[in-house]
Amino acid sequence: MASLEGKLALVTGGGSGIGRSVCQLLDREGVRVAVADLNEAGAQETVNLLKSPGDHLAVRMDVSKKASVTQGVDAAVKAFGAPPSLLVNCAGYIDFVPLVDLEEESFDRMINVLLKGSFLVTQALAKAVKAAGIKQGSFVLISSMLAHIASETTGHYAAAKAGILALSKNFSKELAPDGIRVNAVLPGMVETPIMSKEVLEQRTADVLPLLSIKRAGRPEEVAEMVLFLLSERSSYITGAEFCVAGGV
Repeated sequence: MASLEGKLALVTGGGSGIGRSVCQLLDREGVRVAVADLNEAGAQETVNLLKSPGDHLAVRMDVSKKASVTQGVDAAVKAFGAPPSLLVNCAGYIDFVPLVDLEEESFDRMINVLLKGSFLVTQALAKAVKAAGIKQGSFVLISSMLAHIASETTGHYAAAKAGILALSKNFSKELAPDGIRVNAVLPGMVETPIMSKEVLEQRTADVLPLLSIKRAGRPEEVAEMVLFLLSERSSYITGAEFCVAGGV
């Protein structure tokens, strides 16, 4: 995808899992990446895995805090000399708690990290891109198939991910006049470090019977869809949802 050569990107949650795979694919396509993660060591590890680490930046970012997001975007602008016109909101986590046991603090944290975080990062980068007079960009927000599928013990997670779909669709309308496309990717069961091996095995056993492709997905398979949406090959696509879920 030669159209990405020389572009700048910000990837939140880039320290592991899908976010790391996205960074690796972007690096392959000649994109300079600001790898943002609450775990700065993880972000730096991702940078070290890229073919030219000196071309990229590791940034500690708490996406649930506006000041931290602003500092991270500013750091990327300073390092690259311009704001990234490509964004992938991957930051997040998952836990499994039945409704009757779910604490208010746990619900709030999930909403703050996943939903509020997607808002804050998208807003901050949109402001920076518009202020710089850049008239072309692509933002991808990572949602989940659980936004559409009922599942036990994930109500708070599903609510946040469903909210991300609403943000994506509405932001796509607002940012279209500025040449910025906004789309959402909905992964299904994917093998990532956010779940323990035991939990992944149990969830996979529960989900596999529902899938057309009888296995869990790999982070790089989700990243390939993200890469397509960031590139000019998807130039007439915005406000859309793309499922990468093995045929649920």
